[in-house]
Amino acid sequence: MSESLDIIILTFNEAKNIGDCLQSAALLKANIYIVDSGSTDNTLDICRLYTQNIFNHPFENYAAQRNWALDNLPLTGTWILNLDADHRVTPELAAQLNDIFSKSVDPEINGFLISRRTMFMGKWIKHGGHYPTYHANLFRQGFGHCEEKLYDQHFKVTGNTQVLKTDIIDVITDSLTSFIARHNHWATLEAQYLVEQQNAPLVDDNGKLVHPRLFGNPMERRRYMKKRYEAFPLFVRPVIYFTIRYFIKLGFLDGKTGLVFHFLQGFWFRFLIDAKIYELRKENKK
Repeated sequence: MSESLDIIILTFNEAKNIGDCLQSAALLKANIYIVDSGSTDNTLDICRLYTQNIFNHPFENYAAQRNWALDNLPLTGTWILNLDADHRVTPELAAQLNDIFSKSVDPEINGFLISRRTMFMGKWIKHGGHYPTYHANLFRQGFGHCEEKLYDQHFKVTGNTQVLKTDIIDVITDSLTSFIARHNHWATLEAQYLVEQQNAPLVDDNGKLVHPRLFGNPMERRRYMKKRYEAFPLFVRPVIYFTIRYFIKLGFLDGKTGLVFHFLQGFWFRFLIDAKIYELRKENKK
């Protein structure tokens, strides 16, 4: 017996992105659901070319929006694939998922981990430990939710997961200006979260967060390494991280475009987080 698939895509003024996203998603045998948060461009006109399942919900944060969609949309599929407008389903992933869901999936498997293929300034960033990077975008209905975090939130799956060897393309920016603006915003959220955690550590009694485990699945291992990173002193850790990523993990093989990406995302962004943490701590002492 075959399985059915629903796709959820969040949008807000994504006219530049959503057409390519939906065109790639159309390769899948799936129902597509759009959750828009008040677009004022022609995003929804483009969406209507692919689906009539369009819903509006005010945006609070990404985690709240994703969980609202999971809890409130009239989903009918056995499985749910969560995408962003800047994601592209590769033909290889579409073929693999269509094959997987053409028959019954092992009932012991409740989710699939899919790697993102980061595209930056038109180049695939392959090195520096940035690929493969797995996310639990796909899970059985009722067995997944988004972590309630303001930044670096992941989907948490209840039960066993399986790693897929095909990718989602992630077009992470349309310009350096927007890249810097978005990362400045995310740095603020991450700094606030880390300062709050230091003052009142979050206790995850309900299993809502991805647990850091050295010998867990790829997401759990990455969360473990992030916790290790956070244990290092401010301003020292970005230097160590960039050195490991760019030199030891061969980020320099990504060329000049890779230098821009690894420096901005692997050093500047993390140094900015530390600077904002430093600023918040000084303010809290006043």
